[in-house]
Amino acid sequence: MNKKVHVRSGDTVTVLSGRDAGKRGRVVAVSPKEGKVIVEKVNLVSKHIKPRKAVQEGGIVKAEGALYSSKVQIVCPGCDKSTRIGHEFDEQGKKRRICKKCGAGL
Repeated sequence: MNKKVHVRSGDTVTVLSGRDAGKRGRVVAVSPKEGKVIVEKVNLVSKHIKPRKAVQEGGIVKAEGALYSSKVQIVCPGCDKSTRIGHEFDEQGKKRRICKKCGAGL
């Protein structure tokens, strides 16, 4: 089953709900199959790492956890506000994303 996610890797997003509500970050990875995204420096979780080799160190490492894509909203670079995205076709007939608030291209 092919699911769609409204954000792409590299987009700047705002977290809408949860303990990190209001934080901004860049999308590192998108998983459309699960409907989740990973945002840098948001939703940090502690992972316990076991040393696998003699040179590798074990311990507790902070890493970004996945968020549902419905909990994030894209930040428009033009008006610097979190917004929904719309779509329009340019002169060449190519579909592009636009800001619903100011109309700037994303």
